[in-house]
Amino acid sequence: MRILILSAILLAGTASAQDADRGRDVYVNHCATCHGQTGHGNGPMANVLSVMPTDLTRLAAASGGVFPTDRVVRRVDGSDLILAHGSPMPWWGMILEGPSGIILAPDGTEVVAAEAIIDVTAWLEEVQR
Repeated sequence: MRILILSAILLAGTASAQDADRGRDVYVNHCATCHGQTGHGNGPMANVLSVMPTDLTRLAAASGGVFPTDRVVRRVDGSDLILAHGSPMPWWGMILEGPSGIILAPDGTEVVAAEAIIDVTAWLEEVQR
């Protein structure tokens, strides 16, 4: 019974819904400078970066038509690649800290991350072409 109660308490603090509209706001405030307002990789800083920003509207196309939810979350939060001298993209996980949320990957796997990162991921999935 204690385990059941403890589990309920822990899960109550974890949101499971994502909000793509809120994700767009987070994206505009933190990502658009490099990736552009619409995610095409053409933000005002793109030309001065040593690595060109990715066209974020083509992530699903580059992954066989399936949006790579878990990879996007890991890339944004910085957990996918640990380099001794950093990364071409900031690790937003430290900047976008906050309550955790859950988003489902295409295979049904639950991906846990900060709500802001979950929301950005949801918006990015909406803008795929």
